[in-house]
Amino acid sequence: MVHEHGDSPHGDELRTLAAEISQDRQALLRLLADLGVSVKRYKLYGAWLGEKAGRVKPNGRLLRRSGLSLLVELEALRLATQGKALLWRALLAAAPQDARLDAARLENLLRRAGRQIETLDSLHDRAARALLSPTAPLEAASATATGKEATT
Repeated sequence: MVHEHGDSPHGDELRTLAAEISQDRQALLRLLADLGVSVKRYKLYGAWLGEKAGRVKPNGRLLRRSGLSLLVELEALRLATQGKALLWRALLAAAPQDARLDAARLENLLRRAGRQIETLDSLHDRAARALLSPTAPLEAASATATGKEATT
């Protein structure tokens, strides 16, 4: 998303989210190592392939994005972030019984996930207003939501 919308008015927020998500992924990998859980590479590749396949959709636009793509991407990212928060919460609940789980670190990760959800909700609300406004055509609204010029 940063590649597509980095130059938009929301670029800074998206860059911050991307950096935090990367840090969360590294924290998860460290946690898995601490717990002795091996990372299944095929699952990583499957997730990557699924993300790429999700971009192929029958919206009549093969080479350019649909006006609603931003909303769909924000919704998917919010779902993933909510799932991540639930993971941190579950691990936090198990922390008192497992010395390998750092409760303070998990609390920080859970708080950050909450902030990420708030940011994604704000971005989604702003994009929805711009894209679904009854006074703006969809292409112009898409340009407003992403900060890019509409092309005809």
